[in-house]
Amino acid sequence: MTIYIQESGNINSKHVIMFLHGGGVSGWMWKNQINDFQHFHCLVPDLPEQGGSRECGLFSINGSAHLLLETLEKKAKGKKVILIGFSLGAQIVVQMISMKPELIDYAMINSALVRPILFSKMYLKFFLNLSYPLIKNKTFSSIQAKTLFIHHDDFPNYYKESCEMKKESLMRILKENMSYTIPNQFQYANVNILVTVGEKENSIMKKSAYDLVLANQLCQGIVIKNVGHGISLANPTLFREIIENWLGETEFSSHFFKKIERKIV
Repeated sequence: MTIYIQESGNINSKHVIMFLHGGGVSGWMWKNQINDFQHFHCLVPDLPEQGGSRECGLFSINGSAHLLLETLEKKAKGKKVILIGFSLGAQIVVQMISMKPELIDYAMINSALVRPILFSKMYLKFFLNLSYPLIKNKTFSSIQAKTLFIHHDDFPNYYKESCEMKKESLMRILKENMSYTIPNQFQYANVNILVTVGEKENSIMKKSAYDLVLANQLCQGIVIKNVGHGISLANPTLFREIIENWLGETEFSSHFFKKIERKIV
């Protein structure tokens, strides 16, 4: 299977940075970050059954992690590897860290769900039967786009890909997303890991962030104040500063962030 990857930036850089998109969008969601980090070698894949990888086999978190690790083994070749994932992409980052930590130097896990949603399999089919026809309704899609902080310039891409998404593909992606848990091997990964979550996200997302920080002693975690699900789209400037502070190992400002303490919630 060949996964679609947008490659840009400085291919001679000592750092390669891979951005992994969330569900319902594709690699275009990272356009601001690609512009911000052109001094790095940038890799932006579209995940299987999504965007430019619609024909790249069936989606699974484990299968996607395998494909992307193979890509990094070919492209990185001695470079420092930085992974940045949002939502569904962040779950894949967790999986990649757990499978081959020696290949990865830095990993940002932004809004990853790692607590399975109870009864999701029971009501998911019913929910999709009701909501799937609405996907092709432009008014409904525009409302959805606003909740995801998608800029109006990107709406045509979002709407086109939403219309192209098969019902079976959406079901598969949602099942994977709603049932994912932290792999046992994650706790042993010797990787610089930053876990982030928005202050306005729902409780299960914040609890998931706490679970990740507890699961690996090298994890540091921050709650981003006054933000919901989608900081990279809602505030690209702040998101860039988070990445730069993290990679530069400088302290996060308490004005914008709250540190995640190691405690069970």
